[in-house]
Amino acid sequence: MFDWSRETSLLALFASAFLSATILPGNSEVVLFQVLRAHPGDAWTALAIATVGNTMGSMTTYALGRLLPNRPIKARALEWLQRHGAIALLLAWLPVLGDALCAAAGWLRLHWARSLVFIAAGKFIRYAIVAQAAQFA
Repeated sequence: MFDWSRETSLLALFASAFLSATILPGNSEVVLFQVLRAHPGDAWTALAIATVGNTMGSMTTYALGRLLPNRPIKARALEWLQRHGAIALLLAWLPVLGDALCAAAGWLRLHWARSLVFIAAGKFIRYAIVAQAAQFA
């Protein structure tokens, strides 16, 4: 990776994490891994920044979903999300599917605070696993 300062690395991590939670490519796991390899003493800071940035990106997708008109649509995926509620957003970290889950949660008007908690929890767990991998690499 680049030989960036601590601050530049963390800023790039935030930007990558935010973009990764949208339909734009961000590769936040790769960026987190490299930031932790370059700045191992900043593990908790990097983990927090990646989680917050990625969660903010997902909540942006959630908000965009709320802007869509709420008209009846028959789809098994929507029925599944409605049945399980916000806890299903623990899977918001999944590529492509996670973005759709966040948008659908907004469209279904799932409670925003519960959605935020489950999105953040799932993303934190994923980034914690990446951080562990960086520690042992």
